[in-house]
Amino acid sequence: MKRAVVLLSGGLDSTTTFAVAKADGYAVYALSVDYGQRHRVELDRAAAVARALEAVEHRTVKLDLRAIGGSALTADTAVPKDRGADEMSHGIPVTYVPARNTILLGVALGYAETIDAADLFIGANVLDYSGYPDCRPEFLNAFENLANLATKAGVDGTRFTVHAPLLKLTKAEIIALGLGLGVDYGLTLSCYDPDPTGRPCGRCDSCVLRRKGFEQAGVPDPAGN
Repeated sequence: MKRAVVLLSGGLDSTTTFAVAKADGYAVYALSVDYGQRHRVELDRAAAVARALEAVEHRTVKLDLRAIGGSALTADTAVPKDRGADEMSHGIPVTYVPARNTILLGVALGYAETIDAADLFIGANVLDYSGYPDCRPEFLNAFENLANLATKAGVDGTRFTVHAPLLKLTKAEIIALGLGLGVDYGLTLSCYDPDPTGRPCGRCDSCVLRRKGFEQAGVPDPAGN
């Protein structure tokens, strides 16, 4: 089986992406990153997902992005709540983490080199996203080009591919896809500001988008968001 590195946050999108990679016949090596995010409970969810979907291996890499801050997820800045669709569709919110996907894909690329994998999977989405520039196809294409220029494996003839299978799907379509692949969304957490027990706030952008997705898909959210 071909090997793939899947970035796994423990959220809805990354979990569905894992299931897609597995369904496509890849041996999945899951990678989570503890970057100092305020919602660190997602790492516990990622571990549960990796076990449930039978990752060949699940590694968690620790980075301290709180050292540079610049985001409501890595600094003492309030997470926006109760925003409407119009608000979420304009501008880049304070939950944007500077260069996060560049950093995460860079770590995934290094991991891929060590296990002789040429395929990287990320749950980026351009439809139901909150204005993050590093979820756009232009960024993903640029990173794929970088991967093939900046690595020993690339110079030696490996052709790296960045897969974003959810890129142009709505949240409802993502949920339907995952359910068809047997995903247990009760294991996942999408919230940016969960309480100490890991319960979602239900009011941040991510919770709002998730709730809308389940409503449009016509199924209840097993995580109770």
